[in-house]
Amino acid sequence: MQFSASQIAQIINGTVEGNPDIVVNSFGKIEEAQSGQLAFLANPKYEDYLYTTRASIIIISNTQEIKKEINSTLIRVPDAYSAFAILLDKYQQIKAHLLTGIQEPVFIHATVKKGENIFIGAFAYLGENVIIGNASKIHPGVYLGNNVTIGENSIIHPGVKIYHDCIIGSGVVIHANTVIGSDGFGFAPQTDGSLKKVPQIGNVIIEDFVEIGSNTTIDRATIGSTIIRSGAKLDNLLQIAHNVEVGNNTVIAAQTGISGSTKIGKNVMIGGQAGIVGHIQIADGTKINAQSGVSKTIKLPNTAVTGSPAYDYTSALRSQAIAKNLPQLEKRLKDLEELVKRLQNNQ
Repeated sequence: MQFSASQIAQIINGTVEGNPDIVVNSFGKIEEAQSGQLAFLANPKYEDYLYTTRASIIIISNTQEIKKEINSTLIRVPDAYSAFAILLDKYQQIKAHLLTGIQEPVFIHATVKKGENIFIGAFAYLGENVIIGNASKIHPGVYLGNNVTIGENSIIHPGVKIYHDCIIGSGVVIHANTVIGSDGFGFAPQTDGSLKKVPQIGNVIIEDFVEIGSNTTIDRATIGSTIIRSGAKLDNLLQIAHNVEVGNNTVIAAQTGISGSTKIGKNVMIGGQAGIVGHIQIADGTKINAQSGVSKTIKLPNTAVTGSPAYDYTSALRSQAIAKNLPQLEKRLKDLEELVKRLQNNQ
């Protein structure tokens, strides 16, 4: 696919400086880009490449000063990084739109309802009463259990498994090998010491515009629903247990584990390898540092915590600063003890 500078400027609401008819057909990093590629400059430390790059078109911010001669056509925008992200998203949408049809072999139950302009890849399995919304893409090797619903314009990448009765919204992206709706971890201890499985009869609801990384597991609810609210972004290798709720626009980094029935508010940021116990609540806007262990409810919105067990971030920094000075403080304490002894001996 080829795009001219004027077409790109129209997509990102930019202003062209140079040849509006010059075309590009791929993307490149500004330090490596060649003729026919588009690059962008957002970080000032790469400014020198602005004058040496071979990129045909460069997206730059309105505030960027030009100090030397430039051979590339420029497109100026308020925020180069955001504009480039918009352009990449549009590019992906165009590529996805071109991907339509049903490959063979697949299994599609007779009761499946298929929207328009969908794609179903080879070796996919679609069970009874599955619904696929318009323009959604089901890549090879995907399993959709009975009564699964996929909204419009969603992308289910290769190897994803979505168990029965789960509901996926519109504009959702689920990356490879993620499992949605496997059983929650529920076992009842018996008098003989054995563990009896508690049936997990709920489901998982993924609302609109959620993105889920690869190899993540989201368990179905025991009763009711495990819910990922609209706009949430989940990284790779997460474990989200039964009956958890993740709020709107919350971001969770890789290798985090969230135990059952915990309710996480909206606009929360959780760093990698954090652990959160079950049956607690995390207030809106909370920031949880990487490798933190959260064992109690966080009631105050916009709180930042760190450590295990996690506590106030500012207090934690102060504690760390004091800890660094402990050897010196120990010496001062010993000196004071010696001074007290000498004063007592002189009495």
